[in-house]
Amino acid sequence: MQPETAAIPSDVEAQFTMGNALRQQGRFEEAVARYGEALRINPTHVLARHNEGSALLALGRFGEAESSYRRVLELNPNIPESHSNLGNALLAQRRPEEAVQSYRRALNLNPQLAVAHSNLGDALRDLGRGEEAAASCRNALAIDPNHAETHNSLGNALLDLGRLADAAASYARALSIHPRFVKAYVNLAIVLRLMGNAAEAESMCRQALQMDPAAAAALALLAELRADSGQFAEAESLFKRAAEIDPNMPEAWAGIAHLRKMTPGDAPWLEQAVRIADGALAPRQEAYLRYAIGKYCDDLGDYDRAFSHYLRANNLTKLYGPGHDGRQMALAVDHIIRSYDQAWANKSREHAMQSSRPVFIVGMPRSGTSLAEQILASHPSVFGAGELPFWTDAATASGASAATLGKDYLRRLDELSADALRVVDKMPANFLHLGLIHDALPHARFIHLQRNPRDTCLSIYFQHFKTGLDYANDLEDLTNYYFEYLRLMEHWRDVLPHVLLDVPYEGLVGTQETWSRRMLEFIGLPWDPVCLDFHRTERRVMTASKWQVRQKISSASVGRWRHYQNFIGPLAKLAG
Repeated sequence: MQPETAAIPSDVEAQFTMGNALRQQGRFEEAVARYGEALRINPTHVLARHNEGSALLALGRFGEAESSYRRVLELNPNIPESHSNLGNALLAQRRPEEAVQSYRRALNLNPQLAVAHSNLGDALRDLGRGEEAAASCRNALAIDPNHAETHNSLGNALLDLGRLADAAASYARALSIHPRFVKAYVNLAIVLRLMGNAAEAESMCRQALQMDPAAAAALALLAELRADSGQFAEAESLFKRAAEIDPNMPEAWAGIAHLRKMTPGDAPWLEQAVRIADGALAPRQEAYLRYAIGKYCDDLGDYDRAFSHYLRANNLTKLYGPGHDGRQMALAVDHIIRSYDQAWANKSREHAMQSSRPVFIVGMPRSGTSLAEQILASHPSVFGAGELPFWTDAATASGASAATLGKDYLRRLDELSADALRVVDKMPANFLHLGLIHDALPHARFIHLQRNPRDTCLSIYFQHFKTGLDYANDLEDLTNYYFEYLRLMEHWRDVLPHVLLDVPYEGLVGTQETWSRRMLEFIGLPWDPVCLDFHRTERRVMTASKWQVRQKISSASVGRWRHYQNFIGPLAKLAG
């Protein structure tokens, strides 16, 4: 029970002890008052000042907490926990660079302070330094291997790096330690969705909501899962429920904008989105809304305003996303071209897997790959598998033979569909791995989608890629990457002409039946007119085109770049 005022002792240690008891009970406001009384009596009481900072952190009064810890460190600069907690206060105020400095000071004083290693990982992640973030989390786990929050933080860093399987393992480990860790359930669901395991992702969300019915993040992810299945009205309802629970949740408000074309009747949505975006958000959160506001303005034809929000969104993403190394990309393409030359193309592959099931749709993102997959997946003999990370993972691993990779990949396709004659993998970035795939599966077919380069790059620039494309947020980087992509595709045409079909996006939307027939003929299937009604096909689509591929075919986005020609100077180099 709260003590009567008259019974409150006046000596400093009694006030300090009462403050500690109240803080342990979660009565943080009262604890701050008791610490304040202790400090009134003795302003140099270091522990009272430190614990006052901890209570203020728990109350979300981060500026006051910062002041408390700075006063502690003026009195005694050699307390590692105070440096670490100061880092927490700074990180909560969106000042990750300063937070990193505080965590490093803490670790200089005590290299075994696991929580400082873990929180340093969070700060480094906010700065887009994913590998360092993961290493810092691992340092924490070497000291305290059973800290669930650190496993969760490691999962976040690995997710940013696109290492989905490793991220899933980290989240699962967090849950094995802390079975009621709601945030880890949601994070694991995010990864499972990205890995194509929708049923498991939904199960994780349901478990999170059983433990915490007010888990807005779980509702928002359920909304994404509904949208993947084309259930857009239900998805919007779920996003709105999430926003009712957390009125300032960027993901919920942003999610609504991507479910349909926005109209002037959505002005109240815009008002709320702008209000939240203009508040004190971390770059990662604000970016969600800026991309969505840009889409709203684009939908309404307000192109100047749209570009200003897209520019802000991309500049924010560059603050935490991985930077692009154009020189490294060029060297990688050089290496691929040297490794997979004409002599390589002519060698025998009699020991490789001879299956004709796999069909790969490749190219740049936003070039029509989702549309092509949806058309093919409408055929009764085709299963659309979405974007499988298998070959990206295989290219970064070592030791597995081409035959082993082929067997493993075919086994993965069997798990997705046991009976389809063809299975389509539409991971666009597989254009980098055609040589590796051809070695493992020489009868696989590659369908290369091509779209006007300025339309392609602009659409990439306008899209929020949640797992990150390091070239997507800068028009110069986009242009340079596109030229390397062109160079590599020209090489594949030279060495793999019989298994590669170029399909122009503009042709596909202009003469759909002609190009649909060509694609089916290329993969050895007869024509079926159901492919013309692709927008009616019920299947899961996770890409940003999930709404578009469920509409009738349209050429509305052809030449879209002209609306923005005053802003996209670097892309002019792609005009030829």
